Amino acid sequence: MDLENQNRVKSAAEKYGAENVIVVIGAAESEAAGLAAETVTNGDPTFAGSLAGVPLGLRVYHCVEQEFKDQVDAAVYEEQISMMEMVLNVDEIAKEMKSMRDQFCKFKD
Repeated sequence: MDLENQNRVKSAAEKYGAENVIVVIGAAESEAAGLAAETVTNGDPTFAGSLAGVPLGLRVYHCVEQEFKDQVDAAVYEEQISMMEMVLNVDEIAKEMKSMRDQFCKFKD
């Protein structure tokens, strides 16, 4: 996750309260999604950004996870995201995201 997005996430958590923020990831690979998820839950593992050493514990989902899909308008999902499901390893991404939530998320839905 780049430094600008880390700043945005940190600012949102401070402004609205971490318990009220959910981060949606759209990375194409499970490793990249997992790194972004770890950054917003446990802090930046590369120690390069504003979330270095800052375990926000935020809820985080990938846009192809069923939990996210269930919350959005089906027509919008079909138009904007469904094509990604054909080229991404959805199961691998979902497994990585669940692992990060299980390990580091402070808030439960």
